[in-house]
Amino acid sequence: MRKTLTALALALAAATPAMAELVVPNLSYRTGPYAPGGIPYADGFNDYFTLLNERDGGIGGEKVATPECETAYNTEKGVECYEATKGSGALVYNPLSTGITYQLIPKVSADKIPLYTPGYGRTSAANGKVFEWVFNYPANYWDGASVAIKYLLDQNGGDLSGKKIALVYHNSAYGKEPIRTLTELSKKHGYTLVEIPVDHPGQEQKSQWLQIRRDKPDYVLMWGWGVMNAVAIQEAANIKYPMENFIGIWWSGSENDVLPAGDGANGYKSLAMHGTGMDYPVYADLKQYVYDTGKASGAGDQVGSVLYSRGMYAALVISEAIRKAQELAGASGINAAQLRDGFEALEITEERMAELGLPNFGQPFKASCEDHGGPGAALIQQWDATAKKWSLITGFIAPDDEVLVPLVMEDSAAFAAENSIAERCN
Repeated sequence: MRKTLTALALALAAATPAMAELVVPNLSYRTGPYAPGGIPYADGFNDYFTLLNERDGGIGGEKVATPECETAYNTEKGVECYEATKGSGALVYNPLSTGITYQLIPKVSADKIPLYTPGYGRTSAANGKVFEWVFNYPANYWDGASVAIKYLLDQNGGDLSGKKIALVYHNSAYGKEPIRTLTELSKKHGYTLVEIPVDHPGQEQKSQWLQIRRDKPDYVLMWGWGVMNAVAIQEAANIKYPMENFIGIWWSGSENDVLPAGDGANGYKSLAMHGTGMDYPVYADLKQYVYDTGKASGAGDQVGSVLYSRGMYAALVISEAIRKAQELAGASGINAAQLRDGFEALEITEERMAELGLPNFGQPFKASCEDHGGPGAALIQQWDATAKKWSLITGFIAPDDEVLVPLVMEDSAAFAAENSIAERCN
């Protein structure tokens, strides 16, 4: 272990430019069964910071370094990467893994380094009174579960009583996140929830889809990742399950998930945290300063895809938090504690998104001491297999806070009690 950490630390030092003052480690995974999701996210994340460096000279005059550390979506490796990089001046971590996130929450809290987990991680970290160092805006898993149910309510005249909804989920902390929410919502709306776990990595799902063919649920929701998604969509097509009744969370709604099934994926739906595609002004600047100059991350073949867009969006939010932290500190060279203040005081308006070249891309939000989770709204997108394109079929749908807020308060209070954390913001 000690040799591994030393090697990682030396690699980080070699990869970090001497002039860089702002270090944002990229805990990426370009290998293993989840690489098809990790690669585009890492590329979008890196390319956005490269754009800021090349076009603007960094943020507030400070260049940004994004040294990568390969986790292979493995929790132990993710923790090793954190330990190896935290002493480099690391300002924030965005590990793209719920398992790694759960392990890092106590570590970042002790080390006083922000953890940014947009759309993943521990949902109750939205309660800033308990989770001082964790931020998961603009939406989280419980929001996604609620939005999916609200969409289905809309499709059924406001009544889901007597309906059967199956949840096909990755049998991990990530996949289990929505179960409590969907259970509580079933009590409110009268549907039956059927839980169908899929073991890592999800390449074998015959028995799960035979169960779905036998039970005939009215709708199937999916909390999958990596190869699990593509296999599930193919199996659904094989049993001729109606794709318009199959809805994935935003981590089950990329091009990688649907293209392998060909025409069989037509009509499949997923939630979306943001827009996608390249019809945004920011791409002209990315082309000029990043792609055409040979500075693109990776092979450059993921540009404009859903997960590339999500990595870019995460980088955008982090960069805006850095700007806010610089403003609050009155200095361009900030530390991790000052960046935490920037995350907590951050507001991103639609006007600001337009200034950044991404109009109508993501929902506006404003953080506070109490609220680290944002508004939680999400869109529904649908796959057109002929055009090989996702199309948004709804606007932003707000979650059911009447159900979600008590769940967040209950779970965060339990965490606070277990860890002797006194609530703040009082």
